[in-house]
Amino acid sequence: MIYEKCRDILLKQSELVQKAVLLQEKIRTAVINKEWTVFDTHLNAMNSIESTMENLEIEREKLFSVFETLVHQDGFSQTLDAKGRFYKLVALLPETQRDDLTSIYRSLKIEALRLRMANESLFVYLSEIKSTLNDFFALAFPDRCGKMYTKSGAHFSNELSSMVLNRSF
Repeated sequence: MIYEKCRDILLKQSELVQKAVLLQEKIRTAVINKEWTVFDTHLNAMNSIESTMENLEIEREKLFSVFETLVHQDGFSQTLDAKGRFYKLVALLPETQRDDLTSIYRSLKIEALRLRMANESLFVYLSEIKSTLNDFFALAFPDRCGKMYTKSGAHFSNELSSMVLNRSF
């Protein structure tokens, strides 16, 4: 029972991460093409995947608690991290089940790394664009360099030499 439940959770997580990798590529394309409504749609889908993934993690943690109770190993959940608890659980399974679960787990980790690399790549791309634009505006408009404005259009000083907390005393 624990094997089947753990396998189902890992397969669902693996499927979600693969969807997230594909969605991340769509988000990157939407940013490059400046398709902001499409970007927003994809971002909402990514948030949905994230919440589903969190629910699966909670299920997996519950599974570790059930495992701890079944094998009567006190301190199992407290002494090991999630990876350690997973391998402790898998170590007690028959070889074929152990090989199956570790294979799924490793592929899940690889997909998660691909997703992280895609996220970092997009972040670097956006940071470079922001830096380039800031440098351009600093050179093109040196008199306006560093000035910020509020939503109402009033100048907002980023100097902290004087600060007004409230307009009425």
